Amino acid sequence: MEKNYNYVFLFYDVGEKRVGKIFKICKKYLTHHQMSVFRGEITPSKIMALKREIKNLIEPNEDFVTIIKMYSRNNFEEESMGRSHKIDIDINDII
Repeated sequence: MEKNYNYVFLFYDVGEKRVGKIFKICKKYLTHHQMSVFRGEITPSKIMALKREIKNLIEPNEDFVTIIKMYSRNNFEEESMGRSHKIDIDINDII
């Protein structure tokens, strides 16, 4: 059964050739928040349409898109598409 999300955060890091197209797709569904970050209320059917458009455009081995889906203010699920940008940081380097 599909979960009913009410609000999402979306951020991306995509190839230069696709930045404008991804921006336009996101702008159709969400509010531009900052740089490559969008957020807003969205219906489950619109999430599916947004994901479909993005999947048809990105290069999975080069691009990265994350959608954080909010069930409520306290519950969320993260879904990523494309290559991961994990950074290894030693906590002692920050303190």
